[in-house]
Amino acid sequence: MAAAITPFVIDVTDASFELEVLERSKTVPVVTDFWAPWCGPCRTLGPILERQAQLQNGAFVLAKLNVDENPQIAAAVGARSIPLVIAFRDGQARSQFVGAQPEAEVKRFLAALLPTPADRLAKEGGEMLVAGHENAAEERFRAALAEDARHPLALVGLARVLGERGAMEEALALLERVVGAPAVEHEAERLAAELRTRSAAPAGGDELDALAARARANAGDLAARIEYGRALASARRYEPALAELLACIEANAHFAEDAARKAMLDVFGVLGGEHELVQEYRSALARVLFR
Repeated sequence: MAAAITPFVIDVTDASFELEVLERSKTVPVVTDFWAPWCGPCRTLGPILERQAQLQNGAFVLAKLNVDENPQIAAAVGARSIPLVIAFRDGQARSQFVGAQPEAEVKRFLAALLPTPADRLAKEGGEMLVAGHENAAEERFRAALAEDARHPLALVGLARVLGERGAMEEALALLERVVGAPAVEHEAERLAAELRTRSAAPAGGDELDALAARARANAGDLAARIEYGRALASARRYEPALAELLACIEANAHFAEDAARKAMLDVFGVLGGEHELVQEYRSALARVLFR
């Protein structure tokens, strides 16, 4: 672990960089100062960064890495000139500058990194949603979107609230607008797959039985069979759902604008790429489509 200089200024090393910078940046921005004791501009810039970290009172963490003592990370980020400052958010480098800068320029650099009002509202919304306060969460997410209409976390959060309420079309429309960090985009895709799958839910066991009977009555009625497969998936009966949908693709891969394939992909999205059913049926799907 890195030794803390203050709560908001820490030393990091080659060994601790992943945890203290990349992982930490998923919850709070981390500004990394690549420096060396012999570097005059570093001695000018360092105190400015440290002062701003204290003044911002935890809005970001300043991580200081001595490039002489930690050459692996320095080489990995291409620290050929120092001081080099790289800002990380959500596990990714977001912005950087090289050389000592006046404090006014440093403030502008930090202002572009620090949480916006929309960021704070979206975070509050997420916390309220976890606590089960859906109405309050919706209020925060909508307020965040009023500040920033394309805020990815607010879009995903509001879509989740609306999806739980059954407003599937509105929720899916929000998710189509999500552009952001890969993790957020992946969550939007997973939630969209879940909502599309859930939208096929039968009213009860009797309706599912009726769909099964209709599908079995005529093997050539692909519309009925796809509807049955989607209903099985919505009921979390994933293996028979995938088997039914794959059989439909074998009969006519492009029926109803690839409806069966799209339904299978949604099930894959719900289960995740590592699930054994996904691995089995993804291979089977490839064999059918490319035979």
